[in-house]
Amino acid sequence: MVKDNIRLGLILGFIAPIVGMLLYYFIQFRSVITFSEFIHIILVQRTLLTALVSVSLVANAAIFTFYINKRLDQTAKGIFIATCIYGVASLVWKFLL
Repeated sequence: MVKDNIRLGLILGFIAPIVGMLLYYFIQFRSVITFSEFIHIILVQRTLLTALVSVSLVANAAIFTFYINKRLDQTAKGIFIATCIYGVASLVWKFLL
């Protein structure tokens, strides 16, 4: 994955937080609740949403840093755009819905 384009960055930027969320579930909650219960709790308890988004977007920060260090700026730009979209969407979900 050494292509340098925004589309690749967007794809990576939207997939990495999902992987981060899955890791968060498996590390913190796997032995306590099922994944469907975890999703339900996230949708109901907005305080957990903030923690989940923070942990999930750390995955984006990691791949963003990797692509910046490799000087693949277009891909990093796509990752940054996806991160901003996730951030705004989580704020809208938390405060307006």
